Amino acid sequence: MDISYQLQSIFHIHEALSEGLSHFSGPSRAALIYAEKPEGPLRVYDPQGLLDGWEPLIEKIYLRANGWREWEPGTLQSGLAVQPLPEKGLDLAGLVSSGGRARSVFYQMWFTEEHSTLCSTGPIRRWLEHAACLLAHDWANEQWFYTRNSYYVIREYARHAIRDYVQDRLDVKFGLNSRIEVYPILDAVLGISKTREEGAWARGTVVFIDPLKIDSLHYLVRFPSPEKLKLSNYKHVRKLMLSVENSDRKLISDGQKIVGVVRGALPEGRLTADFRGGHGFLRISGTAVCSFSDGRFHSTNRKPKLVHLEELFLECPVLESRRHALFKIVSSIVERAGEQRHGATLVIDLGPTPISISGQRLETPIDLCDDTMLDLAKSLSKIDGALHIGADLRLHGFACLLDGKTIQGENRARGARFNSALRFSAAHEDLIVVVVSSDRPVSVIYRGTDLSAGPDWGSLSQSWIQPPTVEEWLAGASEADQSMVSALRT
Repeated sequence: MDISYQLQSIFHIHEALSEGLSHFSGPSRAALIYAEKPEGPLRVYDPQGLLDGWEPLIEKIYLRANGWREWEPGTLQSGLAVQPLPEKGLDLAGLVSSGGRARSVFYQMWFTEEHSTLCSTGPIRRWLEHAACLLAHDWANEQWFYTRNSYYVIREYARHAIRDYVQDRLDVKFGLNSRIEVYPILDAVLGISKTREEGAWARGTVVFIDPLKIDSLHYLVRFPSPEKLKLSNYKHVRKLMLSVENSDRKLISDGQKIVGVVRGALPEGRLTADFRGGHGFLRISGTAVCSFSDGRFHSTNRKPKLVHLEELFLECPVLESRRHALFKIVSSIVERAGEQRHGATLVIDLGPTPISISGQRLETPIDLCDDTMLDLAKSLSKIDGALHIGADLRLHGFACLLDGKTIQGENRARGARFNSALRFSAAHEDLIVVVVSSDRPVSVIYRGTDLSAGPDWGSLSQSWIQPPTVEEWLAGASEADQSMVSALRT
């Protein structure tokens, strides 16, 4: 296959994979390690530096050992050129990987970030497997048509990746006897989540059970067959969810219709949609697969991303016994603010003596290790201004005003709360400021820098790899193709 086609195919699939995963999980990079032939050279495609720092381990796996080259020749020869056989991913902390082998591409291993807030890596792995399948397909066909279509297919693969993962789990549980159709369920989940009833979003649980198991449940209410509600009637299902709202009752569906209402234990292999107002979670056998909100599926578990704060605590002079308690207090306040969708600012004062900050001071600092006082602090976080939390695990003030001189790195799009925190933290080196925006993003700010800001990798310009000119294509084409092009030109 012409090298220009190979590069075009890798480029488009890689860019589409990065963009699609970024929509699903937040800013994400991707990388590829591949070899076209069993005896051919190993190549790495990593324009965004995802594998930086992993060079020693990659060298150990791929260059010092040849285990990855060992494969039964007959296995690939007997299979389809465009359908890779799956290759187990590498066990690298912080990365998700998966790949495949095919006659058109002997070895592929795709990589992406394993974000700390993932519900499950399952859909991500299916996404990477599909990237390997499309690359093998492109290289086998050697046509620009397939390469361009692969871009659009892999970019919008989120829903299909979730379906593939759920279907795999169901097949493991029930074998090929599973009669649950996953696609209609995914459509219904998003449809119900976008349907309001008297201005309110859906709350409650809908459980999807294999039709073969549906009669084994103990129902509080069961609907007669002629009156069973179609799952596709989102408005009607949304109304019926009022019967299970704020309770331990659950609606039961066979994937096509609403069958009844139950309470108590449920069988394994169930698929559950947990609606929580403006968002919700999709689970299989009780384990989260993904979340959904705003009419889309997402990989996030919606917990605050405070990895940078945890790392700062490890380096701070606070006693080790207090670090965990302090992190737990801050996480709890941030999580409540995110759930209730209100902005909040927390000033974490790591100095031996808390500084004086303009705001509402307290006669006696509040002990935040007390659950009652912690709940009070969560309510106080709704008031304009910042909470002032000391290394002594106490609240020293609220409604605090943060000021400071203008610094580089301010972002006018983030508003006064964020930029005031940047200025204030730049002027006080012993402080960490956590800012929760009303639309849920959480920023950890230290010494005037937003540590939570994702790197701006930018989009890979499509001009980076130019399609071959007609003359370049003709140079590597067969005589028949050259004659055809000459005839068309004439």
